[in-house]
Amino acid sequence: MSVKKIIITGAGRGIGFELVKFLASQGHQILALSRNIKPLYKLQENHPTISTLKVNISDENQLNKVSQFVNKNWNNIDIVIHNAGKLINKPFAETTVQDFIEVYKVNVFAVAELTRILLPYLKSGSHVVTISSMGGIQGSMKFPGLAAYSSSKGAVITLTELLAEEYKEQGIIFNALALGAVQTEMLAEAFPDYKAPTTATEMATYIADFALTGNKMYNGKVLQVSSTTP
Repeated sequence: MSVKKIIITGAGRGIGFELVKFLASQGHQILALSRNIKPLYKLQENHPTISTLKVNISDENQLNKVSQFVNKNWNNIDIVIHNAGKLINKPFAETTVQDFIEVYKVNVFAVAELTRILLPYLKSGSHVVTISSMGGIQGSMKFPGLAAYSSSKGAVITLTELLAEEYKEQGIIFNALALGAVQTEMLAEAFPDYKAPTTATEMATYIADFALTGNKMYNGKVLQVSSTTP
C-alpha cells in the first residue's frame, strides 16, 4: 500500500491516539492535532513520520496552523479523519445555549471549517472521514442527557452527505462512521459506571482500514459501527 498523508484530529488520547499509532506503524505520514500533544511525544520518537500540532479546533483562528503546515510540508492530503469530539451529559432542562455552542463548535463547526480550509489540498480520491455516533442516527435508541451531543452527531452526518454531493465532480470522497459505545476517556468521564464492549484500539483499527480503503466503495454514506446498543 502506498504511503498516505493523513490528518487526524483529537489525537492526544482515546481513538485518535490509537489511530496515530496504528497508521504510523504502517509507514503513513501523520499530522496529529490535539490540544494536548505531550502524549504523542513518545510515539514520535519511534515513528519519525508523525508530526504534531497543538491546536484547539474549536478556535477557528488556530485552524490556520493546519493549512500552513500542509502548504509548507505536504502540498496535498490523502485522508482527513475528523475524530475529535466533545460530550456533555446533562439533563436537557439544565443544558444551556453555551453548552450547545461548546459541543457544536467541536463536533460540527470545526469539522466544517477545517474541511473548508483544506479543500485546496484535497484531490480526486482523497477521503474525508467524520466520526459520528449511533446517537446521531435517526430512529436509533437515544439516551437522556445527550441532547447537545447526539444532535451534533446527527448534524455532521447530514453535512457529510451534502459535501459528498457538492464535491463529487472533483472526486473528493466524504463518509461518516456512526460509532457505538467505545471505552475511551471521554466515555468514562461522561458515564463513569458504564463499560463499553469495544476498546479504543479495536475501533481505531477498524477506522484506519476504512479510511484507507472505504473511498473505493462508499461516498456520502454513514456506516453504523456497533455490535450492541448503545
